[in-house]
Amino acid sequence: MTSKRTAYLLLALIGLYPGIPLIGQEQPAAGSPRIINIVNFIRQTDYRLANADSLLFDAVQQQLRLIDRYGFPATFLFQYDALIDPAYQRLMKTQLNDNCEIGAWWEITQPHVEAAGIRWRGEHRWVSHANIAFTTGYTPEEREKLADVYMAKFKEIYGEYPRSVASWFIDAHTLAYLYENYGIVASANCKDQIGTDGYTLWGGYWNQAYYPSRKNAYMPAQTAENQIAVPVFRMLGSDPIYQYDTGLGRSRQGVISLEPVYPQSGGDRNWVAYFLESIVNQPSLAFNYAQAGQENSFTWDAMKDGLHMQFPMLDSLAKAKKIRIETLGNSGRWFKEHFPVTPATAVTTLSDVRGEGRKTVWFNSRYYRANLLWEDGGLFRFRDIHLFDERVESSYLKTAGTGNQFFFYALPIVDGFRWSTPVARAGLYLVKRNVDGTTADVRLDDPVVTETGPGVLDIRCTDTEGNAFALTFQEDRFTVACTPRETSFGWHLELRAPVTTELPFTRFAPTSIHANFQRSDYTLGCAEGRVETGMDSAAPVFRLIPTGQKLVVDCAKRP
Repeated sequence: MTSKRTAYLLLALIGLYPGIPLIGQEQPAAGSPRIINIVNFIRQTDYRLANADSLLFDAVQQQLRLIDRYGFPATFLFQYDALIDPAYQRLMKTQLNDNCEIGAWWEITQPHVEAAGIRWRGEHRWVSHANIAFTTGYTPEEREKLADVYMAKFKEIYGEYPRSVASWFIDAHTLAYLYENYGIVASANCKDQIGTDGYTLWGGYWNQAYYPSRKNAYMPAQTAENQIAVPVFRMLGSDPIYQYDTGLGRSRQGVISLEPVYPQSGGDRNWVAYFLESIVNQPSLAFNYAQAGQENSFTWDAMKDGLHMQFPMLDSLAKAKKIRIETLGNSGRWFKEHFPVTPATAVTTLSDVRGEGRKTVWFNSRYYRANLLWEDGGLFRFRDIHLFDERVESSYLKTAGTGNQFFFYALPIVDGFRWSTPVARAGLYLVKRNVDGTTADVRLDDPVVTETGPGVLDIRCTDTEGNAFALTFQEDRFTVACTPRETSFGWHLELRAPVTTELPFTRFAPTSIHANFQRSDYTLGCAEGRVETGMDSAAPVFRLIPTGQKLVVDCAKRP
């Protein structure tokens, strides 16, 4: 039975219960749509399942029936093995509604490889090893052959090329080739994760969508000249508060996402209401986005309850004009019509599904991402800051990867997962400087989050002593400013990192921090304020000291 709290939250989501205010009271800005893509990606077989072919086909049939019941637009993405299966072809041609699209799921299978004249290296017709299942494991020439074979077969079956091509990850060479030769309009890749299924994507544009660099499809480009003009949407609907830290202390993260097969998140009505509150009603700048749906390998029995719970919620929100449900291809076209380069976006989560008092804000732009976290009691830190640089070349761009994992990273300034332990959390903490030289963590009250202009996110808080803080995020920088109750009040930001072996910092200057990560140099600058380094082993890694109660951090500075 749905709890009273969840029922009220659902009604508040669609604006039918004015007695319960929306968290933060912030309404979506005009021209800032909330977009939902229902994406189901389809494998023909899975060696991990008995009677796999039948179970996977049944899952797609049931998905089609459910989507047809609601009349939703949806995207069905086919691996090559399912694409060439006559049963799937008949199914799509006879049962797919006109609102839906068919596209490509870019995991590589044995019939795909052999059709391209390449030797298959897997033990089964499909395997999950990164160097076999994804184009990162093939040479650039082989990637082009795989693209040509797939596109020719798709056009032979459906009379045109697919406009949407997605995967857990598609390398930059393949993505550019598909855009330039076959005119794709949208792509998608996996949410951020460490080691899950052997795949690591960490530090990139969080949720929403971005234009990738021509040298690295995980790295947002800063200029139109150096971007692949295909928006890449982040999949799976990641929990804004809890996904980041899950699995801390282990080599692989778990999953807390909108996927309906997970009973503690996408299969739980309370969690879905919490997640949609963040997507639908909170400040997001240019737009907000989530991908619903499920891969057929999980089978219908595992996903049906979650989908039957989620779809009425999405239907109510769509009828209330709170969300747009559309195909991945249509979202890609809209994105390109509105944004010549990657826009600034945000994900704001001011209620905690677990009732533990946490709140978070994610900010993304083409230059950097930042994550703010408020713990119970107001303890505040920047949990994450990563910089983006279109000049950083992926190690897979020109060379085939080996092994059953792949790794994609951005450029870390603060990494609250990889630099933390289960008992000590890395972060850029807000600290009070007492006149006697001692320090204490600043605790902030409930944040008020406001969109104050195109691409500008403003966050206001007050500490327990009445000092007012304003954090302002812009495309290329962020500002932390204080209006103190007493003029003697002093503060700074300081980086604490219990795991020091991972730290990338190479040099500290009076107004800049220099680092090198995976052979790439990068710099964070202080446009206002200064850098102070720790003087002994017990000190923080560095401090950012404001000038006149104001600190301006330049995230677009390039060496």
